[in-house]
Amino acid sequence: MKNNPLPRVLLGVLLVSALASVVLCWLYISNTRQLRTLQGQLNIINNNRTVMATLANDALEYSKKNPAIDPILESVGLKPAKTGTPAATKPATK
Repeated sequence: MKNNPLPRVLLGVLLVSALASVVLCWLYISNTRQLRTLQGQLNIINNNRTVMATLANDALEYSKKNPAIDPILESVGLKPAKTGTPAATKPATK
């Protein structure tokens, strides 16, 4: 009986295909796990940003009633610095 190389070639192709599918499955699982981790971190960041924006707005509203907080708000950049010192006027010359 003749040795037919076709079954060996087909088994080789099957082996390569099975290995490729295992590698692709592992890559998919690891990327999906990383995506879920990053999405969780993104949700935390967005939540913190919302809380900070609300706190900043509340502080600005509070500064309308109590201007003693203005230096703190100016130092963190929430409120523009006051240029409240009027320019000195020059004395009139004769």
